[in-house]
Amino acid sequence: MSEKAAALRHPEKAHRPDTPVQRKPDWIRVKAPVSIEYAETKALMRRLNLNTVCEEAACPNIGECWKQKHATVMILGSVCTRACAFCNVATGRPDLLDPHEPAHVAEAVGQLGLNHIVITSVDRDDLDDGGAAHFAETIRRIRDASPETTIEVLTPDFQKKPGALETVIEARPDVFNHNLETVPRLYRNVRPGARYYASLRLLQKAKEVDSKMFTKSGLMVGLGESFDEVCQVMDDMRAADVDFLTIGQYLQPTRKHHPVDRFVPPEEFDQLKRQGQGRGFLLVAASPLTRSSHHAGEDFKRLQAARAAQQKTAPAA
Repeated sequence: MSEKAAALRHPEKAHRPDTPVQRKPDWIRVKAPVSIEYAETKALMRRLNLNTVCEEAACPNIGECWKQKHATVMILGSVCTRACAFCNVATGRPDLLDPHEPAHVAEAVGQLGLNHIVITSVDRDDLDDGGAAHFAETIRRIRDASPETTIEVLTPDFQKKPGALETVIEARPDVFNHNLETVPRLYRNVRPGARYYASLRLLQKAKEVDSKMFTKSGLMVGLGESFDEVCQVMDDMRAADVDFLTIGQYLQPTRKHHPVDRFVPPEEFDQLKRQGQGRGFLLVAASPLTRSSHHAGEDFKRLQAARAAQQKTAPAA
């Protein structure tokens, strides 16, 4: 591909030279995954021909999570139709949908003995429904095979896919998650294929379709945003009735990706957490290594407890 063609295909990278990956501070370093459980989880994913966002997105928590056999499955293939500047997932011509994938995900849930599962995906702008029916079938298969397992979905934005959101919600996941990722000012460079207010509206509409379902969204910091901009996004999320906010440090996957503007210190994450709690989120997780699916099972229990406490103290109508 010529340099000009590459620039047209990836406008977010067109005017940015390769940038060195900054050395990580001590508070963001993790040990290499070496446990027996990690190896067993990896072998199971390969046997069932499943992709995981843990691997594809080079998640720093993979060693910790897979030691507990907590894997986040990435459905709809391993190739994304978009080229977000922060993401390490491959971009290009997408894979054909695997009709056996929903059943394989359900089998993995049983094999791993999961009480809570997070299902995410690549963007599939090439599909008429953006992959919504595949999400719904995966949810149904898990319900049939493991009815006690709670299910969290982390979906694309389903831009220009009428009815897609409703298809997913009708399958009754316990948590609907869609990450805003960054502040509106940075969308053109960081998420060029997405639109901030379309993503925000998706979260709002999910709650309108099912008011009892938990909604969740996440942000990365260290991309060049200001503290006040992050707080404004919190306000926007609360206006959309988002229940759970996660905030973590952006890590540059390769020299070709968006550079890290700075490594946010742990004490600033504490400040952001307090800001979120003050705005009325049921739950806020904020730390350098926080990711959407990190400790998702424990967080779901905390969400349930927070809502129960809120309802107990609410004045009678």
